Amino acid sequence: LSENKILVAQHPLLTVANKTATLVCNYTYNGTGKEFRASLHKGTDSAVEVCFISWNTTKISSNSNKEFNCQGIHAKDQVIFYLWNMSASQTDIYFCKIEAMYPPPYVHSEKSNGTVIHVKVFFVLFLKETPVQTQEVQSGIPLWIMVTVTGVLGFYSMLVTAVFINYWQNSKKNMYHQNDYMNMIPRHPPYQKNKAYPSYAPTRDYTAYR
Repeated sequence: LSENKILVAQHPLLTVANKTATLVCNYTYNGTGKEFRASLHKGTDSAVEVCFISWNTTKISSNSNKEFNCQGIHAKDQVIFYLWNMSASQTDIYFCKIEAMYPPPYVHSEKSNGTVIHVKVFFVLFLKETPVQTQEVQSGIPLWIMVTVTGVLGFYSMLVTAVFINYWQNSKKNMYHQNDYMNMIPRHPPYQKNKAYPSYAPTRDYTAYR
């Protein structure tokens, strides 16, 4: 590592399940700087500065973008950024930037590979538990009246059915009797039984010869 050069290493992926993320930025620096600034940037072009922290031998200060809840803490050879109340829309790639501000020359870290922060959002449905109980009809009619009315209607239906079946059977019998026919085949006179008349021969009218 050449003098006054800063290298940054980050974890490639960070999954957030409880809206809280802890991003650790490890860095290496062998210069003589005494005042530093570390910042966290969002997006592939690092266009949005999420928050930053600056420190020297006697003072530490920090600030956060109003759209984020972010706090930076400096430790030995690393800066830790805490983010909370994150939303799914904040899922993106984040880059750490370390700067040696004083004394000159000014030096800043090269752009690292960044860390993808994936914010998961879980939807929880709260179901109100209600005791299972038998309720009367909402119309206010007691249950026993409904049962009685139902029984009467059922009995009335059976009675009507029985009357209809009886009427149908009687009508069928009447139609059968109306369809009976009379035997129209003529018979020979009783006093001519001994003559050779066929049983189907018509009766002769003897008065026609008088």
